[in-house]
Amino acid sequence: MNLTIATRESRLAMWQAEHVQALLTQQGHAVKLLGMTTRGDQILDRSLSKVGGKGLFVKELEVALEEGHADLAVHSLKDVPMELPEGFALACVMEREDPRDAFVSPRYASLAALPQGAVVGTSSLRRVALLRAARRDLRIEPLRGNLDTRLRKLDEGQYDAIVLAAAGLKRLDMEHRIRSVFTPAQMLPAAGQGALGIEIRSSRPEVQAALAPLVHQGTWLRVAAERAVSRAMGASCSMPLAAYATLDSGTLSLQAAWGDPHGHVPLVRAQGSAAAADLAAAEALGLQVADQLRQGVQQAGGTLENVAR
Repeated sequence: MNLTIATRESRLAMWQAEHVQALLTQQGHAVKLLGMTTRGDQILDRSLSKVGGKGLFVKELEVALEEGHADLAVHSLKDVPMELPEGFALACVMEREDPRDAFVSPRYASLAALPQGAVVGTSSLRRVALLRAARRDLRIEPLRGNLDTRLRKLDEGQYDAIVLAAAGLKRLDMEHRIRSVFTPAQMLPAAGQGALGIEIRSSRPEVQAALAPLVHQGTWLRVAAERAVSRAMGASCSMPLAAYATLDSGTLSLQAAWGDPHGHVPLVRAQGSAAAADLAAAEALGLQVADQLRQGVQQAGGTLENVAR
């Protein structure tokens, strides 16, 4: 089967697309790449929460699918909106890389080692909220751009440390830049972090069939629960929300957290577990944990405009 993959042109996105290309080629398909620049890649002077959210990273790729220029699009799953447009489907979730966050600094070994008032770079409201909960003394400054741009800004001395997804650094053979990795207890990951998702037009069952060998069911169950929390909370880039699931002997355990990036409201956590029979069961667990979290946010005095009723 001849297949074209739509992908962003950043180095990490191209690695992800080439990884999928290689796996599909092994399955006997002829696969080429269609590199594209998205609005999310172009707008670097404002936070995503102010310019339309993470959907800016996938819209142009969806247009390519809709117009027939591509058959599938490879995404970092944490960048994929919780609700896809009509006519599109998440056809495949691949085996997850390390889902944790990484502490990156040329001078300091860990978050605890940073001096008082140190400058930490991130534009993720989730990371901002969790960093403030851990160290209220830090100066947290915005940091946009692709992985290489963020590391360059760090090396130029604009920040004392930055926080990045461990998965991206590992995929690009840059694990040596990681000074320490946050445990989920220290910094709960974003929903879908470290996993790759493949989007197609829902009217293309033959493409879905071609992708079936790439599916990792255990990862899909985990991220289905995580994304269900986000969907129920109305999450986007403008919500400081974390959700992370583990799967052990058929039991799915899910943790979620909501934090105030300004530090005015204490960090709120919720958790639950259930038998992971199928995606519907995983999503049901996500809804239960989201309900706990919503109640906790309201009891803590969180801003209700940031929490879907």
